[in-house]
Amino acid sequence: MDRPNLPLNALRAFEVAARQGSFTQAAIELRVSQAAVSHQIKGLEDLLGVQLFTRTPKGLLLTDEAMALFPVINDSLDRVGRVLDGFLDGRYQETLHVGVVTTFAVGWLMPQLAAFRSAHPGIDLRIWTNNNRVDISKEGLDMAIRFGAGRWSGMETVPLMEAPLTPLCSPRLAEYLQKPADLHGHVLLRSYRADEWPAWFDKAGTACPNLCDPIFDSSIAMADISENGAGVALLSPAMFAERLETGRLVAPFPVQIETGRYWLTYPAHKPPTPAMISFQEWVLDWNSKESPQAAPKAGAIAK
Repeated sequence: MDRPNLPLNALRAFEVAARQGSFTQAAIELRVSQAAVSHQIKGLEDLLGVQLFTRTPKGLLLTDEAMALFPVINDSLDRVGRVLDGFLDGRYQETLHVGVVTTFAVGWLMPQLAAFRSAHPGIDLRIWTNNNRVDISKEGLDMAIRFGAGRWSGMETVPLMEAPLTPLCSPRLAEYLQKPADLHGHVLLRSYRADEWPAWFDKAGTACPNLCDPIFDSSIAMADISENGAGVALLSPAMFAERLETGRLVAPFPVQIETGRYWLTYPAHKPPTPAMISFQEWVLDWNSKESPQAAPKAGAIAK
């Protein structure tokens, strides 16, 4: 039996709709109308003789047939896209899209990018920052560096760097902090992880005050506010080494807590590209030189 000639536009519409879980979002990404997406999907269903989606109030559900088709189409289009992206200025470069939590990007990765590009001129590295909430598939990324315990469904995870937390503040404010209990009455800037300050006070051996101060989704913002003397933030010294070295921030107490670490993650179902392997090896090598807390090369991508 001859195989049907599958239209590429319909396959692309299917891949985006399945990834986004919505014809509306697919239309936005593809820059076409929702009706055009629906038409392409309907034509593909007629051609294959199967139903690919079930509409629900919460969005599209993939049928069993669609779940079998999606990873194949997704991987194939990604591979074609990566090759086409590589033809720049008459020479081939492999494009690598990496999502990075902003704190790590600013505090560690960005100062090292020139070294990476010098070592790997054949890789067009593109960085996309986030606040530690990232969906690799939906955002079209190859890999992501994020903070946590290393448990993300469907992800391969490679440990990068420990990042213990300790209070950081301006030198002037630090003059009033002789013991942990002196933090009571000062503005304690908080992240969305509510257990951090209680854990620190517990390790410091003193009661945690009633926490009602502002909550931030950016460690950079907390560092800026602390530097200006408007509060104390629980931050990673490794990510703000430059501010500590120049005296813009100080760590008034030696007590540190560990709540997670930075990880390099990528989808378990996708075979790693040469650029992904090169980036991981470079990050691990450079990090081991820079930090005594760098992780061993465990969980490395298999070549």
